[in-house]
Amino acid sequence: MSLRFRKEIQALSWEFPLIHAVVGILVNTVGEVLIAQRPPSKPYAGYWEFPGGKVEPGEEPFSALRRELKEELAIDVLAAYPWQQCKHAYPDKVVFLDVWKISQYQGQPCGLEGQEVRWVLPMEITSFRILEGNFQLVKQLIAAGLVEG
Repeated sequence: MSLRFRKEIQALSWEFPLIHAVVGILVNTVGEVLIAQRPPSKPYAGYWEFPGGKVEPGEEPFSALRRELKEELAIDVLAAYPWQQCKHAYPDKVVFLDVWKISQYQGQPCGLEGQEVRWVLPMEITSFRILEGNFQLVKQLIAAGLVEG
């Protein structure tokens, strides 16, 4: 985590709980990215997001990414690299996202928690009801054209 983000997050976390989460960007052979719809049992049900979840205390982000995508999508992440870090303040919490691009995985992604998953082109994502904390990632994916890395 960069020093700048750490200082900003420390300032925000005095007012709100801080949630550290990992996000996985999966891209298929035709350039589509995987998004998942939050199930009815979770906050912000019905919103779409990139798969991932909370980092447990003492857990390394890559380990959390592997665990979360196994639990949510039934895939084994074999290789991934950090793409970026960002934060988003919700009314009741601040979420710090470690965003990873998945470069190799095994398995066929499916919604193990009852969530719908879809492969979509980055420019199509804006037609979905995207979770606020993921929306800035969508804009950056479109701008990047998924070519840098």
